[in-house]
Amino acid sequence: MKGAILFDSTKCIGCEACVAACKEQNNLPADIDARLTAYTWTVVERRGDAHVRRMCMHCESPVCASVCPVEAFRKQPNGPVLYDASRCIGCRYCILACPFDVPKYQWDRTVPIVQKCTMCPDRIDAGLPPACATVCPTGATSFGDRDRLIGEARARLSAAPSPYIPHLYGLEEVGGTSVLVLSGVPFTSLGLRTDLPRTPLPLLTWEVLSKIPDFVVVGSAFLYGIWWITNRRAKVQAACGGEATAKSVGRQR
Repeated sequence: MKGAILFDSTKCIGCEACVAACKEQNNLPADIDARLTAYTWTVVERRGDAHVRRMCMHCESPVCASVCPVEAFRKQPNGPVLYDASRCIGCRYCILACPFDVPKYQWDRTVPIVQKCTMCPDRIDAGLPPACATVCPTGATSFGDRDRLIGEARARLSAAPSPYIPHLYGLEEVGGTSVLVLSGVPFTSLGLRTDLPRTPLPLLTWEVLSKIPDFVVVGSAFLYGIWWITNRRAKVQAACGGEATAKSVGRQR
């Protein structure tokens, strides 16, 4: 099973039970921050009359993993994108690359690491849903097989289209995510980006990297050409200078 989370914003009442459960499950400080931090891995934001959860989207093809030079991030076959702090060198490329602004740095620590939602991998491995999905009193957050949740979301859109925007966020964005979102208001109103490509971001990275050998060959040839021209000009000037000196000596004699 490829696990995923379906968040239905029309059902969320902003109780923050999911936030408290996440804190308890991961032994995080009890204080709830207004935005994602290294110590608050999910938050519930009020956007007008709606609520939205912020958390790691657990991309199907995570760009954080593709840019990490030490492979501190990896995508698990059963859904979560995990982070290995023992590998991390603190470059923070993941923070810069994430299109959802999720990974956060422990700026207050002498030896800081990156922190984010892990989707409770130990619970998933044990056949249990993530902690946040077990405490939601309205069913706004549910967990299950990604394909099944996609089917359920489509069924909701079909059965009662009026409350919903006719789109399942995360189905195709950046190649798809393991956190899917339904909403009754435009996704931009929830603060979710709608300018993201459908192509997985790591593929865009590889498109650039695949051209690097061509850049190197062309660049090397160009630089060699400049060196050859400069070196040839220096030799010509030296030869002309030698001839001029010889003629001057001959006249003096």
